[in-house]
Amino acid sequence: MSEVKVPFYGHVRQYQNLKAELDSAIENVLMSGVYTLGPVGKRFEGELAQYMGMKYALGLNSGTDALWLAFLALGIGKGDEVITTSNTFWATAESIWLVGATPVFVDCCPKTRNIDTTKIEEKITPRTKAIVPVHLYGQCADMKAVSAIAKKHNLLVVEDCAQAIGAAGDGFKIGEYSDAVGLSFITAKNLGTFGDSGAMVTNREDIVETVTKLRNHGSNKRSYHSVGWNSRLDEIHAAILSVKLKHIDEFNDARRARAKDYDEFLAGSGIKLPHALPGYRHVYHLYVIETPDRDGLQEFLKERGIIALTNYPVAIHQQEGFPFGAGDPNPVLPETELNAANCLSLPIYPELTREECKYVADNVLEWAKNR
Repeated sequence: MSEVKVPFYGHVRQYQNLKAELDSAIENVLMSGVYTLGPVGKRFEGELAQYMGMKYALGLNSGTDALWLAFLALGIGKGDEVITTSNTFWATAESIWLVGATPVFVDCCPKTRNIDTTKIEEKITPRTKAIVPVHLYGQCADMKAVSAIAKKHNLLVVEDCAQAIGAAGDGFKIGEYSDAVGLSFITAKNLGTFGDSGAMVTNREDIVETVTKLRNHGSNKRSYHSVGWNSRLDEIHAAILSVKLKHIDEFNDARRARAKDYDEFLAGSGIKLPHALPGYRHVYHLYVIETPDRDGLQEFLKERGIIALTNYPVAIHQQEGFPFGAGDPNPVLPETELNAANCLSLPIYPELTREECKYVADNVLEWAKNR
């Protein structure tokens, strides 16, 4: 087996590039003696809200909690149904189950792999309370279509934006058509810290008031509590994110440049490449190709020192841990299952070079030619 020539993740390279700035920010927090719910976190929340063009942002301990606490604040709970997709990370559905509601899965679009908005209305029932589109791989779902359906049926909308900070649609921005947006800042994300964290962003003051208490043991005043949880963004993580937020557009531009390289190098390969919609700003959290012999290609690349991973090779409704007592145990989702069976994520991150992209693509082409 060859030694690793192209790793899948680039966060160590990113740390090396920003080391002085990041180390200084971390040291400032350590010397301040304030490590939770302090001024650095408050500053980052303001910066994040401003960046996204929204009124409020609340730092939390994960993207999962961002969705879960938003659902609680919106009154989604037992007996409710929430429409979403199954070709996403487990936490999208998990956060729905956590509030006692039932996820109802809609198939994905054959081209973009985002939610197929033409199939949403057929899944709406009197119990439907909300729609949760996922901006998969870094490209926005069709939020204009989602919003139109939601307004027609008086439904809430919560965007799962764990993979798409800095993305935009054709004539719309993230959060413009929703009640709340959930973000994840786990290490590998486009905006990532050195561990777990997330945020909820919204224009609704009532949601902010509720989630502010829920994230801090039901308290907005020291020693006075109601039911809540511990879901706070630590000051060190906030400091790291504040530094990186200044660079997020250049990070995303670099990802887009590498995706363009892959598109160029892999043209004519016979392998399904990502489909970027005209007018959309795709930020390529992942560069996902599809081929029926996904496992064979992955092993071939590994032998050449290229680490490619799968996101998400087992759809949520196919998981052994899927709670079959809640919702349709056998949803008909042919495109979702095809996506799961065929998907392979090639390395992509701001620090990846064009030469490394070429090396990866050349090996993909060699495999495709000889298979």
